[in-house]
Amino acid sequence: MDALQLVFEEPPAAAGSLPPEVAALYGGALSLPDDVLYCNFVSSLDGVVALDAPGAGAGPTISGRSPADRLVMGILRALAEVVVVGAGTLRADSGHLWTPAYIYPPLADAFARLGEPRLAVVTASGEIDPSERALQPDGLILTTDAGEAWLRGKLTGGTRVRSLGSGPLGGRRILEALRAEGHRRILTEGGPHLMARFLEEALLDSLFLTLSPVLAGRSAGDGRLGLLEGLELLPARPEWWRLASVRRHRSHLFLRYDRTR
Repeated sequence: MDALQLVFEEPPAAAGSLPPEVAALYGGALSLPDDVLYCNFVSSLDGVVALDAPGAGAGPTISGRSPADRLVMGILRALAEVVVVGAGTLRADSGHLWTPAYIYPPLADAFARLGEPRLAVVTASGEIDPSERALQPDGLILTTDAGEAWLRGKLTGGTRVRSLGSGPLGGRRILEALRAEGHRRILTEGGPHLMARFLEEALLDSLFLTLSPVLAGRSAGDGRLGLLEGLELLPARPEWWRLASVRRHRSHLFLRYDRTR
């Protein structure tokens, strides 16, 4: 694959930590704080990030299986200590592995030098397939007391369940549980409902957004969702973010926005 083209970048706050062969394809360094919650999404030109289409994964369908998008996903996973997703994302991408080598095999050896993230799944009900291979060998399930009861005796291997008590699983409760597990660099890949929980409590630090050159279209009730679901911001509470970098690969744009503090 030819390298991403750097279009714009703010001076990094710290030196990047990518292996040389990864940095060469990415088009430069990538710096993240030691303590950070960041997300990665691919969006169509008209703002669709999730599809309700059985057998068609939203990510590869929207990105057109762009190798550059898969490269960026691999890099962001390799820099994370844990990848957190909602149960809906786990069900929609059944069989997927949230590891850097799985999404971009050509750089598996280089990614291994950065480390492999753990997978954490958020589910209030606990109703997920306990046999999902992504949960092995050391997956973490964050749930409620009711969800823990539903999962009791169903899990195998090293998957752990952590109950956050009763009531809604808000963004701060989820983040505090991940921190209590010792995780500092936390990546979320969605979906839009989980993103909304983190945004509602102003917890997200950086947004990595791939803008794919495709129009998805929408119709009423078709299940096609935007970046945030279940959270209204404008006009009462606008969220303004700062553009930190722009990269390009053919007609795909790779954008990074950091929260304006």
